[in-house]
Formats: sequence, structure tokens, C-alpha cells
Amino acid sequence: MSGPRRRSALLARLADREAGSVRSAIVDELRTIILYGEVPPGSAIPVDAVAAAFGVSRIPVREALMTLIGEGLVDHRTHGGYRVAMMTAREFGEIYLVREALESAALRVAVAGATAEDDRLARAALRALDAAIEADDGGMVYHRESRRFHLALIGPCRMRRLLHMLESAWNMTEPLRPMSHLTTADRELLHSDHAGMLAAFLRRDAEALAHVCARHHHRLQGFIAALPQHIGLFSEESPPRPQK
Repeated sequence: MSGPRRRSALLARLADREAGSVRSAIVDELRTIILYGEVPPGSAIPVDAVAAAFGVSRIPVREALMTLIGEGLVDHRTHGGYRVAMMTAREFGEIYLVREALESAALRVAVAGATAEDDRLARAALRALDAAIEADDGGMVYHRESRRFHLALIGPCRMRRLLHMLESAWNMTEPLRPMSHLTTADRELLHSDHAGMLAAFLRRDAEALAHVCARHHHRLQGFIAALPQHIGLFSEESPPRPQK
């Protein structure tokens, strides 16, 4: 006789919610759980169990999952149900190229419009990132604070649509938590770029900032590309379809 089935991390996070949540609340809660990183890519999302956790029927849960499919956070397969989205190494690299292009455009505008308050927020974000490096917790805190730092630099662009596109692209890679798979030395090398980015930002030197940012992204892309495939971070490439 088998032992008791272990409850998934996703359902454990939902267990204490109050019943009767509307669809938008279901979307927000599931999105937060996925982005928080406790539910790895490929994890099943059982519709009935999620509906019970929220005290609703299956319909609003399915509607919420369709929204998250559109955001690239959830996959659905016929006869396979819903799951936290996975991507191939090639797809992951493509998302990082998109992020680099969007961030570079945002930074050039941000430098021109930054204020003293923006400088204060950027300095505080770098201090938090410094503390995350010192803590060396396997990259979890560093992952969160790295995003906060980058957003502190690009936020002053005040370009709502561009920031939304960048956030969407960033969210697609969040469930994979790539920083937690890098070595401490790799994270420290990436962090050395952050100080240069902040210095250029404070000087309002858009060209220097773009240069350091590009170096940072290329370094990160190289580290991710070098990760071993057996760690389960990426899904396998689909074989090419035979030509008719």
C-alpha cells in the first residue's frame, strides 16, 4: 500500500485562501505563486483542486489559466492538463535577447529623465543587491534583488507600454530561477557589472550605461547557455517535423 500523496507546493500556497475569490484574484494569486519560484516549470496545475482551494467552480479557474497561458506562464496540452510553462534553451535565449533590447531602449530614456529620487532608489537597490551577494543563499534573494535593481534604473523612462512589455518578457523567465543555478563566482561577476551600471546612471552617461548593460546581458546569456542540460531547467527541443 502506498503512503500518503504529497501535496504540491502550488496547492499548499493556496490552502489558506478565503473562498469566493473572483477570476482576477485567481489570476493574481496563481501568477504570484508561479513567479515566486516555489513551483518549478512543468508542475501540474490541477483544475479541480485549485477550484476547491478558492471555493469556486472550474470555470473561473480555467478562465484564469487561459489568461496565464497568454502571458507565457502556463501551458496546456490535450489530455495532459495544465502545467507551469517550460521552455527550451533556445526559447530562453530568445527571451533574453528581447529583454536586452527593451532594457537598452528604456535605459537611454531613463537617463535623460531621472531625478534625485530615482538616484536614491537606485542606490538603495544596489545596497540590497550587495547584501544578497553577502548572504550567498544560493541565488534566491539575489534573483529578486537583481530584478529590483534593473527596474530601479529603467523605471525613470516613464514609458508605460515599454515597461509592460519588459515586465512580461521578464516574467516568462522567472519560474526557471536561472540565478539559483549559477555558481557564486558567476553571480559575483555579474554583480560587478551592476556597480558600473549605477555609476553610469548617476553620471547620466547613456552611452556608458548601454555599454555596461550589453556586457552584462551577454555575460549572463553565456552563463545560462553553459548550464548542463541534466538539471531539468529547460524542456527538450521538439524534433523537426518530417516534410510531406
